[in-house]
Amino acid sequence: MMDRREFAVKGPALLALASLLPREAEAQAAQALKPWSSGVIKPTAAKAGQEGHTSQQFGSGMLAGDIRVEMHESVQQPGAPHEAVGTHKHSEIWYVTRGVATLFINGTEHRMEAGEVGVVCAGDQHWIANAGSTELAYFVITVGPPE
Repeated sequence: MMDRREFAVKGPALLALASLLPREAEAQAAQALKPWSSGVIKPTAAKAGQEGHTSQQFGSGMLAGDIRVEMHESVQQPGAPHEAVGTHKHSEIWYVTRGVATLFINGTEHRMEAGEVGVVCAGDQHWIANAGSTELAYFVITVGPPE
């Protein structure tokens, strides 16, 4: 299992990998987001989402080259419905911190346990669900063009 320190070391490499994925910048949307600068990002207060879901935003903004980055941590309770099926212009990196997840990507279900990382590339149809009997928590980094 990967602890937070190991994730902090591997996170920049994951971001670099995601930045190599195909992207199409949309200038108008990019101008609406604040440019990011180096520093520490404090999370917002957790907000309730659909039934059995909460999410805590760590921020979103633009990196050089019109690359949008957004980070959040989500928690799903046992038995909560899965997230809506989606596709995006950006890619997503999913890190499970607690529990067991089913990550659905283009018709295939993948089991993820605490300490594992999943990658969803731009354009892939996907959703995530709690596949266990305990709380599921996962951290998501999205990287790509503004939507």
